[in-house]
Amino acid sequence: MTVEETLEELRSLGDERMRAQNTRYGARDDQFGVKRGDVRALAKKIKTNHELALALWDTGNIDARFLAVLLLKPKQLSSSEVNRMVQSATFTHLADWLSTYVVKKHPDKEALRQQWMGATDRMAGRAGWSLTAERVAKTPEGLDLPSLLDRIESEMGTAEPEVQWTMNTCLAEIGINHTKHRKRALAIGEQLGIYRDYPVSKGCTSPFAPIWINEMVRRQAGRHAPRGTRPDGCRGTRQRDGS
Repeated sequence: MTVEETLEELRSLGDERMRAQNTRYGARDDQFGVKRGDVRALAKKIKTNHELALALWDTGNIDARFLAVLLLKPKQLSSSEVNRMVQSATFTHLADWLSTYVVKKHPDKEALRQQWMGATDRMAGRAGWSLTAERVAKTPEGLDLPSLLDRIESEMGTAEPEVQWTMNTCLAEIGINHTKHRKRALAIGEQLGIYRDYPVSKGCTSPFAPIWINEMVRRQAGRHAPRGTRPDGCRGTRQRDGS
C-alpha cells in the first residue's frame, strides 16, 4: 500500500466517538478517530513495512502514527530517529505505544534513557522515566535508587503532567520491588499526595503510589488480589498523564 492508500483506508475507519475521545485526552485535530483495534487489524493486514511506517509517521496524522508504530522495525531506526519520534509524539496515548513497541525494543535504549533523564522536553522526560521504571523492576543493577528517590521527591510535585505520570510509575516500582527502599517510597508518595484522589473503575488499583505499592506487595505475598487489578493500565478514565 502507498501512503495515500493507507491514509484513505484509515479515513474510512474513522469513528466520531473515538475522535472526540482522543480530543478530550489531548489529541490534535489531525486525526480520523480510528479505534485501536482497527489500527491493529490494519497493521496485521499490511504486515511490517519500515519504509511505509516512516512515511506515515511524517504525515503527522495521529492514526497514521499509531499504525506506523506497529509497522516499524525498531532495530533499523537510528538513535536520533527514535529521539525525534519520541519528542514529536505529543499525544500521550501514542507516546506510550511508541515506548512499548519501539523504544523498549531499541538496542540503544539505555543510552537514550540516560539522555532523556536529563532532558527538558516533556515527552523525552516521560520516556526516560518510563525506561527507568522498567530497569528498576527488571534490571536494577547499577541504578542509584536513593538518588532516584531524591529526584522524585524534589521534582515530581512540579513536573509536567506527562513526566509526572511515569515518574510516579518509577516511584511505585521502587517501592514494590526493593524492600530496603519501600518505607521511603511510601513516605514520598504520602507526602506528595499525587493521584491520591484519582478516579478509578471498580476492581482497579489507584495510581496513588502508596495504594499501588501496598496492593502489589500484597499480591507478591501470595494473597488474593481482586480480578482486574492492573496498576499498569486499569486506572480509570482520565488520560495517562494525570490530567
